[in-house]
Amino acid sequence: MTKFSEFGLDEKIVKSVKRMGFEEATPIQEKTIPIGLAGKDLIGQAQTGTGKTAAFGLPMIQKIDQKSGDVQALIIAPTRELAIQVSEELYKLSYDKHVRVLAVYGGSDISRQIRSLKKKPQIVVGTPGRILDHINRRTLKLDHVETLVLDEADEMLNMGFIDDIETILKEVPAERQTLLFSATMPDPIRRIGERFMHDPELIRIKAKEMTALLIEQYFVKVHEKEKFDVLSRLLDVQSPDLAIVFGRTKRRVDELSRALDMRGYVAEGIHGDLTQAKRMSVLRKFKEGKVDVLVATDVAARGLDISGVTHVYNYDIPQDPESYVHRIGRTGRAGKEGMAITFVQPREMGYLRTVEQTTKKRMTPLKAPTWDEAFAGQLRIATEKITEIITEENLADYKTVASELLENYDATDIAAAMLKMLAKEPDQTPVHITEERPLPQRNGKGGKGGGKGGNYRGGYRDRNNSGKGRRGSNSGSRDRRYNDNRGKNKGSYKKSK
Repeated sequence: MTKFSEFGLDEKIVKSVKRMGFEEATPIQEKTIPIGLAGKDLIGQAQTGTGKTAAFGLPMIQKIDQKSGDVQALIIAPTRELAIQVSEELYKLSYDKHVRVLAVYGGSDISRQIRSLKKKPQIVVGTPGRILDHINRRTLKLDHVETLVLDEADEMLNMGFIDDIETILKEVPAERQTLLFSATMPDPIRRIGERFMHDPELIRIKAKEMTALLIEQYFVKVHEKEKFDVLSRLLDVQSPDLAIVFGRTKRRVDELSRALDMRGYVAEGIHGDLTQAKRMSVLRKFKEGKVDVLVATDVAARGLDISGVTHVYNYDIPQDPESYVHRIGRTGRAGKEGMAITFVQPREMGYLRTVEQTTKKRMTPLKAPTWDEAFAGQLRIATEKITEIITEENLADYKTVASELLENYDATDIAAAMLKMLAKEPDQTPVHITEERPLPQRNGKGGKGGGKGGNYRGGYRDRNNSGKGRRGSNSGSRDRRYNDNRGKNKGSYKKSK
């Protein structure tokens, strides 16, 4: 795999990439970045989660003229959630180059966006309707755009945006670089490529299929407020040597790692806001077995080389199947068996089916263990440990004291005391985990919803405002952060029917 430092990118951009924790390019990045840097048009057939934003974003950021206040790059996305997500990632990727990035989308105060546009963003990410609105109001001028990106073009087609897109394309200079990304290539999308692009290069990145056949894949249907207790009980029953718990956001990771500590597990969290030194320290402790449970976001875990992981718990189901494949690929390595368990809220079952279609493998439904089953699991593990010591260890030095104990106490009481000493009783200490909404429900054949909902207010970060990276349009609001979020299983849990 190619390292980002090998593409000939500006040192400041490479520094930003390293800060995000990216180490090696994904397949689409490896193929797309050189084409992007060469200024050629491109059609990329790839699903969400393959690393598209960095694939088109890094060459785009490289070309931005920091002295110019014109909009030099425009990214069109189907939903407000994707527009915000892309703008967040572009902001992070351009952090050290100080490129101004703005997201514009419907359902948000347009007057605030107009004020932000007056602060001269160099990259604008937006949904088709709101971009057109700004064009018609003459608050968004596109006559200096050098790079145009159509992200998830098939989704925009499904949502009826194709006419809007063609109208926007006519407002952008003919002499430009155009990059189109789509999971599928229906005829209307092909026609856009033919009419508005110059000899585009075609890159196809197939969704990874599961090659790790040794990974057992399960899902637990569970409501948000019950997730943490279910996780605790599964950890008690399965007692993994090394486990990774994946959360969707930075806040989620922080809260989960603290809550697991309160329940008696040795847990640490990593996410994109940690310093590189702290991140490496946590990973070192995890690899050395000093941490039993690593809690991580997708961004923080990307590119990590971790061996010996026996269990992966998806506390939050990922929004795209590529992230799922990446997550569970942390276990079942080097011919060893592994287990992946995904928590799915009832309204998120559509995402589960999409993952199954991608991996070509059905997940087995799993019934969450009860507290009694969790305690039984801990007793079983303690019993196995005692049995192992009896059969394998030299106990001669301990038998004299053991005989004295037997003179004073009943053998059953001694054995019970040993079990109590070794077994971890299920801990029901109250913990606080902030509830998060389920992913937006999918429409039709697995397409994303129409862009409503989400808990982002979005906006634009003006790095010239006191140099503190605050939103230019919202100086009183808080800074916007990039949201991300033992041995073979011996459990006695039940599979649901």
